[in-house]
Amino acid sequence: MPSVFIKTYGCQMNERDSEAVAAQLVAKGYTLAPSEAAADVILLNTCSVRDFAEKKAIGKMQNLAADVRKNRPDVVLGFLGCMAQSRGQELLDRLPDVDLVLGTQKFHHAADYLDEILAGRRDKIVDVAEEQGSEATIREHLLNGSGKKSVTAYVSIMQGCNQYCTFCIVPYTRGEERSRSIPDIVAECRQLVAQGVKEITLLGQIITSYGKRGFGRAELPLGQAAQQRRPTTKTSLFVQLLDAVHEIEGLERIRFTAPHPKGYGDDLIEAYARLPKLVESAHLPVQSGSDRVLKLMHRGYTRERFLGIVKKLRCVRPDIGITTDIIVGFPGETEEDFEQTLSLAREVEFDNAYIFKYSQRRDTPAAEMPDQVPLKIREERNHRLLETVNAIGKRKYDAFIGRQVQILVEGPSRKNPARLTGRTRCNKIVLFEGSKRHHGQLLDLKITRSGSFTLYGDPFVLGAD
Repeated sequence: MPSVFIKTYGCQMNERDSEAVAAQLVAKGYTLAPSEAAADVILLNTCSVRDFAEKKAIGKMQNLAADVRKNRPDVVLGFLGCMAQSRGQELLDRLPDVDLVLGTQKFHHAADYLDEILAGRRDKIVDVAEEQGSEATIREHLLNGSGKKSVTAYVSIMQGCNQYCTFCIVPYTRGEERSRSIPDIVAECRQLVAQGVKEITLLGQIITSYGKRGFGRAELPLGQAAQQRRPTTKTSLFVQLLDAVHEIEGLERIRFTAPHPKGYGDDLIEAYARLPKLVESAHLPVQSGSDRVLKLMHRGYTRERFLGIVKKLRCVRPDIGITTDIIVGFPGETEEDFEQTLSLAREVEFDNAYIFKYSQRRDTPAAEMPDQVPLKIREERNHRLLETVNAIGKRKYDAFIGRQVQILVEGPSRKNPARLTGRTRCNKIVLFEGSKRHHGQLLDLKITRSGSFTLYGDPFVLGAD
């Protein structure tokens, strides 16, 4: 059977989609190639959030096409994901050596379409149509794909987005919100735990909107322990899902991403206090510290509302790790607006922040707004904010030195396989010298030093060896 290599650009949802496609292909008899050079099929799972990401994927495919045309004419090339959804046939017109363009609701057709192309029954395939029920098709897991036991896994609970922020292309590439049912999600999580997974990250474009569009409303009866933990106030469907997943025996940790500040009601904040498996970590994309810019972005909250959420979270979990996304240079952003973002970063003291220079995306309202900020100013503001975030991060990470933390050991470090890596409950990466037997363990470490958004620990100080 043919071998396939998938290269992924973008977010954790793209990573999860790639894993599911790979698992489906393996189930059909395909093998996973260790590199592009050894593959019969090369697929690029693309991102459209920034112009840079699109240019990078197109440049990569141009290089692949040149090599294939010259040296390996039988290799199949394909685009998957957000850029494929957004551009469709245009990609084939621009890159005639590409054979497959598959949209975000069509991942589960990858194996069948590749079979047809490889068998010569079809020459080129473009499928970016909507498909009802596609939210429940991303459920296969490869769990590392290397034969090694994985202790962490992503579970997609919904697709799409109904927020329509003025800068964002995602509602156009992922479609409207579509949620899976609670029993379906819990069944997938149970199966993963039975395979040795100890930490599950629930995924959704705006995950706190889970079930609000009429899907996912089938509830799972909760056990007695969950009934006792449930609050007396009415809970959202997302919190009901957290309750149900929390009941899975053998599961140690629950994470989720990416929420929207609008979705942080008191029931979700309370869940951090009453659900031990829900780790003390929150990714809260603020995007700007200026109320004027937030309104232009169509974010639906104010600076004061955002700060109130952070205060409540730190009240129930003082040691919670809080990260964020911030866009600099949004159309019309003045120096005063940017200073308000800087002051918000200083006030909140984020553990880390993902900072993006505003990028015009076609068909989004912001792309047509007046007062587009020049690139030079965007770059300068990006640099200043990054300096502020890094300085705060260094101070916060240095504060861990000498402290004892618990990590879930995930396996060898990517950069240095001689070291093991894991994450704290508050989502700090920790590297340490350990042995294979530590893999998959919840391990106590003493932090000995800190690096750039990384901690280094020693299990031997605590007698763990």
